[in-house]
Amino acid sequence: MPVTADGPTRPHDTRTVTVAYSGGEPRRGPVTMGQANMIRCVLRDEPVQINIHDVWPVPAGTRTGAAIDALRTLAVRHEGLRTTFPDAPDGAVPREQVVAAEGAFTVTVLDHDALPTEPAAYADALARAARVDRFRLDRDFPLRISLVTVAGAPAYVALAASHAVTDVSALSVLREEWLALLAGERLPDVTALTPLALAAEEATPAGLRKSRAALDHWERIVRTGPQAMFAEPGAAGAEVRVPCLTLRSRRGARALARVAERTGGLPATVLLTAWCALVAHRAGQTACVTAVPTSNRFLPRLARSVNTLSQDALLCLDVRAATFDALLGKAWGAALNAYRHSRFDAVALWDMIGRTTFERGSRFTRDVVFNDVSTLPAGAPTASAEPDGPDLELEWGPDQVLPTRLLAFVHQADPLLHLSLWADPGLFPRTAAEDFLTGLVRLLEAAAEEDVPLDRLTGVTGVRPVERGAEWHLVDGSWVSPSAVADALSRALGGVPVHVSLDAPPPGEAPAEDGGGPVLTAFVASGGAPITPERAHAALMDTLPGRPGVLAPRRYVIVQDPPEDTDAGSAWLRRHILTEGSGRDRQM
Repeated sequence: MPVTADGPTRPHDTRTVTVAYSGGEPRRGPVTMGQANMIRCVLRDEPVQINIHDVWPVPAGTRTGAAIDALRTLAVRHEGLRTTFPDAPDGAVPREQVVAAEGAFTVTVLDHDALPTEPAAYADALARAARVDRFRLDRDFPLRISLVTVAGAPAYVALAASHAVTDVSALSVLREEWLALLAGERLPDVTALTPLALAAEEATPAGLRKSRAALDHWERIVRTGPQAMFAEPGAAGAEVRVPCLTLRSRRGARALARVAERTGGLPATVLLTAWCALVAHRAGQTACVTAVPTSNRFLPRLARSVNTLSQDALLCLDVRAATFDALLGKAWGAALNAYRHSRFDAVALWDMIGRTTFERGSRFTRDVVFNDVSTLPAGAPTASAEPDGPDLELEWGPDQVLPTRLLAFVHQADPLLHLSLWADPGLFPRTAAEDFLTGLVRLLEAAAEEDVPLDRLTGVTGVRPVERGAEWHLVDGSWVSPSAVADALSRALGGVPVHVSLDAPPPGEAPAEDGGGPVLTAFVASGGAPITPERAHAALMDTLPGRPGVLAPRRYVIVQDPPEDTDAGSAWLRRHILTEGSGRDRQM
C-alpha cells in the first residue's frame, strides 16, 4: 500500500467485482500504425515505463453501482476497450487486432475508514503502483481499475492502462464521458474513427503515401540533425531515473496570452517556440529536435478516439534567428510540417533509423519530448481553474525511469500555466531544473512586452548554456569529443591503441548540411589482430547507446603498430597502412 505523509495507508476491506459486458459485434483486422508503434514499445520496455495511469475524482453522492455501471457502458461504447492482439510468432509485433462483442473486466473496491490528508496523491500512488505489472496483449482488458471508497462511498477511480490501446488523451475522453454518465447525461453517438476504421484508412494508397512521406521527413532529420540534444559532460546512460517537477503559474499564463496577442501567434505555438528556444540555448545547439507526441489528435476524426495515437511528430527547429518573433514565424511552419509527417509504419521507421544511423555513424536519441495536451478537445487532468492560483509555484513529485533527458507535459495554459517536467538530474540538478522552468516563465514575460533578441536569453531567463571544454567539436551537426570516440573505439576492439583526429573532409565528401565542416578519422593499431574498417565500425556502433558525445569516424585507418607519440596525428600518418575505409560497406 502507498506511504503518504500520514504514514502507510491501508483499506480495511478489499473486494473484487467482476463486470460483464455485451454489445457491439465481433470484428478483426490489421493493427493501426499507432498500435504497432506502441506495441513495439510495450514488448521492449518495462511495464512501469510504458503503462500509463490516471485518477478520476468521483462526484459526491455517487453510488458504487452507478460508478461501475458507467464503466461498463464505456466498455460497450468503445471498440478500443474490447480489443486484444493475438500473439505473433517469435515475439514480433502483432499485425492483427480482434474486437470482442462481449467479455468481462474487474474492479477492485478498496474501502477505507478515512483517507489521508492528501487523498488525491494517495489515489495517484495507487494508480502508479498498478503500472508495475505487464498487460497481456492477447487477453487482458486494457484498464486495471481500483475504486477507492470511504465508508462505502466512492471517492476516486485509480487506474492503470495499456498504452497499446490508450494514450493520455484517450483516458481523458473516457474520464469526461464517465462523468457525463454519472451526471445522467446522454452521450452523443461516437463519430471518431474506430481503430479498425483507422487501419483501413491507413492501408489506402493515400495512407501509404503519407507513411512514406513521413519516413522521408524523419530520415532527413536523423541523417543531418544533431544525434543528441544533450551531448555534453554529464550526459550518460540510455535510461535515467527522473523526478517530476510541476509548474503552476498565473504569471506564465498571463504572459503567454499577452505574447499571443502581441504577435498574433497561437498560444500553443508561442509556448512551443519558447520551449525550443530555451532548450537549444541551454544545450548550446543551433537546432532544437523535439518529439511532439500529440500531433495526430488535431485531426477532427481522431480528436476523441479511444485508441492509442501516440506517434511522434519529429520537429527540427533551426533556432538561428535574431529575435523571438522571427523564431515564432519559423516555428509555425516547422510544426505544421512535423505534424503532417507523424503517421508512419513503426517497423519501417525503425528499420530506416537503423540503416541511416549505421551509415552516418550516429545513434538517434529521443532526448527531448514536448507533449502539449492543453489544446485537445479532451485535455489531460488540469490544475485548478480558480483565478486565485499561484503566481509561480514549483512542486517536486515522484520519479520514474525514462529513456529521455527532458520531457514536458503541458496540462493547461489558461488561466494557469500548468506544466510537468522530467529532467535528467545529471544535467539538471534540482536547482537547475527549477531555474529552467522559472526561466521559461521569464522568457514569456519578456516576450509579452517586446520582441526579445535571442542573444540575450541568458540575461532574460537566467539559464546559461552548457560549458563544453576545448575537446568538444561540432562534427556533422553533432557535438562530439574525439577523445571519447577514441576511448570508446579502443574499448570496443579489446583495448588496442586508437587515435582519432579532426580533419578537413576529402573533396566531394563534405557533409551536405554542415557546410563542409570537419570530419573524424580513426587510426587503429591492430597489433596483428584481424581488424578491418567494417569490424571497427560495427564494434563502435554497438557501444553508442548512452554515449551521446560519440560519433563514428568518417574513415578508419588500420596500421600494424602505433607510433611512439600516439597523440600526434601526423605520426600515425607515417605508419604503414594495412587497410582503410569507411566501414559502412556492410552491416555485420
